[in-house]
Amino acid sequence: MADLTEKTKNIKLVATDIDGVWTDARMYVTPEGVWMKAFSTYDGMAVSMLKKKGLIVAILTSENSGIVLTRAAKLQIEEVYVDEHEKLKRLIYLSRKYELSMDQVAYIGDDVNDLEALKKVGFSALTGNSPIQDQFTPDYITKRLGGKGAFREFADLILKAQ
Repeated sequence: MADLTEKTKNIKLVATDIDGVWTDARMYVTPEGVWMKAFSTYDGMAVSMLKKKGLIVAILTSENSGIVLTRAAKLQIEEVYVDEHEKLKRLIYLSRKYELSMDQVAYIGDDVNDLEALKKVGFSALTGNSPIQDQFTPDYITKRLGGKGAFREFADLILKAQ
């Protein structure tokens, strides 16, 4: 745990994927073509707690999703990138924008499109149900599953160290 504290104590930017992290990776669609996702309120509270401590929260999702934009607006997250297929480049952009080193960036994801970013940040995590746990060893694997508070668990580790 001392190593995790060392990695998390200087984090200034907390970035997250959405599907499979904030959701259980399922998408619901009605016969009328209305798309829906379910979000855990635990993850929303984590955003509030991180922002209260002065940390920057960023969403990076490869889905082009109005649902994510609506959730981010409710939580007052300013750094939201939907249809983002170059997550590492986006994190580098954000680190420069806020004058941070990549060691000050944390990222949680769950699938192959997160690998590049996960390999370059100061603190990396996968959800407990991530299908790529055999392809990458992150700094942390959440006990909670995606859509069940995995982001909150990730945020709590960072907040505890600070």
